[in-house]
Amino acid sequence: MFSSDTILGIFLISQICIGFLGNSLLFVLHMYTFLAQSHLKKPIDLIFIHLTLANVLTMMLKLIPHVAASFGIRHFLDDLGCKVTLYIYRVTRGFSICITSLLSAFQAITISPSNSKWARLKSKLSTCIFPSFLFFWIINMLIYTNIIQTVGANRNFTIVGSGHSKGQPTVLFLSIIVIRDLLFVVLMMESSIYMVNLLYKHRQRAQHVHSPSVSSQPSPEMKATHNILLLVSCFVFFYCAHNFSTLYFFYRPEKNLRLERIPGIISACYPTICPFVLMKISGVIFTLFGSVRLNLFFP
Repeated sequence: MFSSDTILGIFLISQICIGFLGNSLLFVLHMYTFLAQSHLKKPIDLIFIHLTLANVLTMMLKLIPHVAASFGIRHFLDDLGCKVTLYIYRVTRGFSICITSLLSAFQAITISPSNSKWARLKSKLSTCIFPSFLFFWIINMLIYTNIIQTVGANRNFTIVGSGHSKGQPTVLFLSIIVIRDLLFVVLMMESSIYMVNLLYKHRQRAQHVHSPSVSSQPSPEMKATHNILLLVSCFVFFYCAHNFSTLYFFYRPEKNLRLERIPGIISACYPTICPFVLMKISGVIFTLFGSVRLNLFFP
């Protein structure tokens, strides 16, 4: 019989393989469109490319140490390895929050009507993407510089654990994290509410203007909006679940290092299922070398 740690390790390896396959597939196909089919590329392709990169790094950097610990490999990382791994993980996870918020706002502006106050931003979307990426990377890299001083390898544990020890976070650091998360999550939610309102109004107009057979066929933009709303919902769910579980195990009187791995596993769920949510909802049928383009959001 396998031990509970071995079973957990096998589960985590499966999660890594599934998430890596899905994100890699999306990355390759969007890169193929961006490089080989330049006449079909859209600004949103760049967002997906960066999102898949952030997903892969977040998932693998969080789960691989847990896999090693599950199979009894202690001292998997030295002090430098712990600092680098945790630093890049935190940066990419923070970047994922920012870029998912950007994706939601991007789509809200894209589908906004011509008389909306957001309409004037449509022509500026493509020029704002690269500066936004640069800002997101820099701000998250600066936020988590304290990890270099406060994190080190844990050399004194008797059961399978995370393999690193962390110092007490400062009030300033926690305040910055809370402000960043609130800012981008609120932007994400406001964009989603705005899109839901537009979808509702569009459906009402379609029912009065078109016949039932026509109105039942949503436009590509509306399909895109549905997909991004689903993606945002998944992100918010796993984001809240991760934060609640982290707080619970932090304030739990009895410490159990095996159970304390649960928040890390939850945090890797979104980057694992994200590409499959997109492909499943969009009904993707694609070919890498044919003339048919994989178009997840704008078929």
